[in-house]
Amino acid sequence: MSKNIVSNFFKHIILISKHKWLVFKFSCKLGIPFRGFMHDWSKFSIDEFWEGVKYYDGTVSPITKCKQNEGYSKAWLHHKGRNKHHVQYWLDFGTKGVAPVIPYKYMAEMICDKMSASITYNGKNWTNSSQYEYWQKEKTRVIVNPKIENFLEAVFVEIKDNGIDKTLTKKNVKGLYKKYCIDDKTEYVYEFHGEWKKA
Repeated sequence: MSKNIVSNFFKHIILISKHKWLVFKFSCKLGIPFRGFMHDWSKFSIDEFWEGVKYYDGTVSPITKCKQNEGYSKAWLHHKGRNKHHVQYWLDFGTKGVAPVIPYKYMAEMICDKMSASITYNGKNWTNSSQYEYWQKEKTRVIVNPKIENFLEAVFVEIKDNGIDKTLTKKNVKGLYKKYCIDDKTEYVYEFHGEWKKA
């Protein structure tokens, strides 16, 4: 085993631990401490952990690095199917809605996850605008119910404008969820227009 792998082993554990700690801290602010405690334990499974060590970078997710190198990530396929705070967990092209309105507790955990990842990977370069800017690109690559998209957009705009402490409170985030995901009675149907083209 090379020195690089040994180094990455410990660095990856530290990275996961920092991420989980921030998620737990934010989850407590949103009134879901249990979700925060249970967050991402699958990262320590064999399917996810060793890929994380192999592709450890420190500034970007090992999953992203693996996808760039191999075209797919076994860790991600394992992870998204076991963690309900990812929009990909809820996708089902065999249903009419395809992407449902995700329950609040998982959306609250998703916000904590995204904020923690943003802070962890951006390090000293992180600002209140970092997650908002990342979301502007991310939302063009994922399939998500428009109500959920509007909710996330509203949260990240508030963080950009008002900061984490004022935005990430149980009362505020629950109020935004109610406004965009419950009170909005608009019904959406996903229209699949995907087609293959030669590269």
